[in-house]
Amino acid sequence: MNKVILMGRLTRDPEVRYSQGENALAIARYTLAVERRFQRNSDQSADFISCVAFGRSAEFTEKWLKQGMKICITGRIQTGSYTNKDGVKVYTTEVVVEEQEFAESKNAAQNNSGADFGGESRPTPSAASGDGFMSIPDGIEDELPFQ
Repeated sequence: MNKVILMGRLTRDPEVRYSQGENALAIARYTLAVERRFQRNSDQSADFISCVAFGRSAEFTEKWLKQGMKICITGRIQTGSYTNKDGVKVYTTEVVVEEQEFAESKNAAQNNSGADFGGESRPTPSAASGDGFMSIPDGIEDELPFQ
């Protein structure tokens, strides 16, 4: 089984191109900075994973995903190789995206637009209580769709 699940931030805006021909296919490429759980003294604290999406997923990427956004993807690892212009064989590894979704709210993403991909600073929602849940303002209970 070849299944990958990643959550991280886009290091730059995705690059989207379209194939040639009658049925042009969208192809989106981006790099995801995925924080490491544990780190040693001077090691980098994130891995930078190359991702590629095709078709409707690539069109979604082009329309909605921007640098710094936190997303969650599922897909599969694909390896390959090619010979560059100098005659050197280059090996590639990338994740072929099967599903992708937002991993934070739009407001959190805007607050995090200058995200540190090393994981040093983490924004905390101003309305969050110590238990990780958002506080509901007083006097709003009658307006909630549930009780």
